[in-house]
Amino acid sequence: MFEIPDHLDYGLSIIFIGFNPSLRSGEVGHHYANPRNNFWRILQRSELTPRLYEAYEDQDLLNLGYGFTNIVSRPTRGMDDITREEYAEGRKILHAKLSKYRPKVACFVGKGVYTEYSRTSKVDWGFQSESVVEDIYEFVAPSSSGLVRMPMDEIIGIYEQLKLFISEGL
Repeated sequence: MFEIPDHLDYGLSIIFIGFNPSLRSGEVGHHYANPRNNFWRILQRSELTPRLYEAYEDQDLLNLGYGFTNIVSRPTRGMDDITREEYAEGRKILHAKLSKYRPKVACFVGKGVYTEYSRTSKVDWGFQSESVVEDIYEFVAPSSSGLVRMPMDEIIGIYEQLKLFISEGL
């Protein structure tokens, strides 16, 4: 079990930010590797990617202008296993990463990820009215976990807002 490397670079359109890697992701070393996670299907169905990618191809999405990181890097069974201290440290590290790489959009994969980062209690789906890091659009999307009870078409619709924004050239 090990931490998964970030896939970050300058000039990215979107950095996708998760809570932390799953145990499966920690085993294989790739983001969103749990077969019950819908992340890769969501990207394909919302047309953010031209085809269905697999977790082992996560680094290849840099070529599409997409990067990956997490607020906490330690793989766990679930977000309940993350400590307050890990979140506090993760907030600082994530802020530094976003400030350094300056993507056009920071996409938080789950409301909880964004509330932990922004320290905001009320969050709506989509673009946020204020950004923690100036000049970076912050977008909150539903979690891609297979445990999410929101209808898939509704989730896809939210990610399609992101696709529309990116395709219109920001």
